[in-house]
Amino acid sequence: MATEQEETVLAIQEEEKTSKQVSKNTLLESVEAGLELTDDMKNSIFQIIEELKEEYEKDTSKKVSASGIFKNPKKFMWFLAIFASIGGFLYGIDISLISGALLFMKVDLHLDVAQQSLVSSGMSLGGVGGALISMPVNELVGRKFSIIIACLLYTVGAILEAAAHNYGTMVAGRLILGAGVGLEAMTIPTYISECSQKRRRGGIVSLYQVLITFGILAGYVVNAIFVKVPGNWRFMMGSSLLFSTILLVSAFFFPESPRWLMRKGRRVDAYATWLSVRGFDLEEEKIEFAIMEEVVIAEREASKNRFLYLDFIRIPHCRRAGIHGILMMVFQQFSGNNSMTYFLGTMYERAGLSAENSVYISMLGGGTMFWSTIPAIYLMDKFGRRPLLLFLVPGVVAGLIITGFSFYAPTTTSLIVVYTIGVVSYYAFWGSALGPTPWVMNSEIYPTYIRSYGMSLGTLSNFLGNWITTYAFLQMLDAMTKPGTYIGFYGGITVIGWFYFLFFTPETKNLTLEEIKAVFSKTWMEIAKHNMEDLRCHWNKFWSKHRGGQQGVEVSS
Repeated sequence: MATEQEETVLAIQEEEKTSKQVSKNTLLESVEAGLELTDDMKNSIFQIIEELKEEYEKDTSKKVSASGIFKNPKKFMWFLAIFASIGGFLYGIDISLISGALLFMKVDLHLDVAQQSLVSSGMSLGGVGGALISMPVNELVGRKFSIIIACLLYTVGAILEAAAHNYGTMVAGRLILGAGVGLEAMTIPTYISECSQKRRRGGIVSLYQVLITFGILAGYVVNAIFVKVPGNWRFMMGSSLLFSTILLVSAFFFPESPRWLMRKGRRVDAYATWLSVRGFDLEEEKIEFAIMEEVVIAEREASKNRFLYLDFIRIPHCRRAGIHGILMMVFQQFSGNNSMTYFLGTMYERAGLSAENSVYISMLGGGTMFWSTIPAIYLMDKFGRRPLLLFLVPGVVAGLIITGFSFYAPTTTSLIVVYTIGVVSYYAFWGSALGPTPWVMNSEIYPTYIRSYGMSLGTLSNFLGNWITTYAFLQMLDAMTKPGTYIGFYGGITVIGWFYFLFFTPETKNLTLEEIKAVFSKTWMEIAKHNMEDLRCHWNKFWSKHRGGQQGVEVSS
């Protein structure tokens, strides 16, 4: 039988255990309600962190590789920023390399129009497969090794492309490389967001998007460098191996995502990673770690004996968020961007330029896209997502109209000049609107427990739309005519998209996740009504200010 002293000790231990559990439950409820934490909650959090610290110090294995390299979390953040840049750059450079390489590859490999379409779109078709496997691969092996697998797929695909001597090998290389790109495109932003500090997360994720466009520009530059080299297209397609190798080697020195480790029940390893990438010097870091643990545990419990993808059907606010995320990607892809980018060199050649000059002039479009994307880092949080779409998308339509009408030009020179003006105008408005906004909104509109699932749906929609528009583009030019493709098809869909943004796209700037959930808990008609009231309010303010200025001028005169 237990002595009275032993019973007292057991009672105290049970009381402490119950107190911690109540504190945890209260913590999660307070976070979800947006309330401030009490001193008791904070003390409980600090005690939990101290216990984990003791367990970590007893662990002699120190499994987290970066913990021995990056003692200062700030240095890790710089390394993480470089890592994000390489990942985005790698994605972007492959988009544009095919534009120049195809001009010479189609002659060497004797490709007809249908084969050219599949070679160009093969990367995006493989990306669909990469997006499909991204969730199970991430869940099984984690973020770090998912990135490593993506790099291996990319490397194998690039080698096959550069060494291809027939159509079949080239398509196989494009598909394998695309699978790596699709897996990487979903994994890297997720990994960054799970490791980054809250105040730096937005900037680093935006940097990833900017570097995608920089990669597109770099692809056009690489094409220009190798255009006069014998076997030029092989060097163009193989050049990306340099960057995939850098990313592959870098990935081995990264720790696993603390969120994934916590989800797998590896609390001490999650603590070790957090110590390396974030540190526990500040109170807010300790609190955020505790909140992360509670949210992950709640997610894990919610997903037991349940297929979470069905929540996009059975739960109204999840369903509306899912529909909105997919439609944002659809309007992005069916605005014609990838058709322009993949076939920019081909279209200049069809307009009358030589293959070499087509490669050189393509850099103008790539440069415009890159520079026009940079302002989005500032504008997105300054003016909001919806205003950017409403003000800039009409410029995208105007660019498509100019591009379409350029084919009515009477001379080759005038055609090339007007076509270039159309392309530059298109990219100038597209870069800060339809480029980053769908990715930003997809990363923030889903509830925490299904955000990865929502991002995978968004990535899948992106690559599927990419493949459809790219594969069918050359056939569309013949069937619909060039003006019909640019103005009627892409321009028409973009106009429809503008009306969707006007009526049914909610503004998510400066909203917490709970507030965003409340926005999508409204019906579509309630969202449209709110948007119209908001538009009327802004119009009245503008009109009052305008009339006030006019009256002031009249009085002074």
